Amino acid sequence: MKAMILCAGRGERMRPLTDTTPKPLLKVCDKTLVEWHIEKLLSCGFKEIIINIAHLGYKIPQNLGDGSRWGINITYSDEQESGALESAGGIKKALHLLGDDTFLVVNGDLFCDYNFDVNFKLKDKLAHLILVPNPQHNKDGDFNLKDGIVTDEKRYTFAGIGYYHPSFFNSVEIKKAPLAPLLRQKMKQKLISGELYDGMWHDIGTPQRLKEVNEKC
Repeated sequence: MKAMILCAGRGERMRPLTDTTPKPLLKVCDKTLVEWHIEKLLSCGFKEIIINIAHLGYKIPQNLGDGSRWGINITYSDEQESGALESAGGIKKALHLLGDDTFLVVNGDLFCDYNFDVNFKLKDKLAHLILVPNPQHNKDGDFNLKDGIVTDEKRYTFAGIGYYHPSFFNSVEIKKAPLAPLLRQKMKQKLISGELYDGMWHDIGTPQRLKEVNEKC
């Protein structure tokens, strides 16, 4: 299975830090967020990673290279010219790199200890989402989970981690397209399974959250 790390976002809420540094290159415990992901993916058996880039995107391959220092292959999906395509648009643009089988997508601005499953099987679903208990900044939640199926009711928070079949994105064009509307559409068809993860998980969305996590190192 291949994995995609979403790293193209502008990170408006992280300004002024992201005026000069892409958000995935911000450091938690003296290591960049994206490096934490790479090392975790490697430890879970992943060998191929696709990273999309846009805002200050050139700095990411400058820092990470082709992945050879980890013994992993990194390929970049470049959105610098078009501007960030948002999650669904960015994934659609990278589909030719992700192949024909189920793949993993993880947001580049997360800090967590979830164990990515390189052998995950979607069975008869088109996607499988990881949900987490609601953090303080998202008290209402995003979705619900009923008998292993994700529904469009607010109870838990979407962790920014999911497994997808390429056909999930058939209706998406290569342009700016958010993921949430597509998720809700497929939820109505009961095509998305899910699970609740209760381990360590942080959405590093603001300078304050970054500071709080670093204070725990």
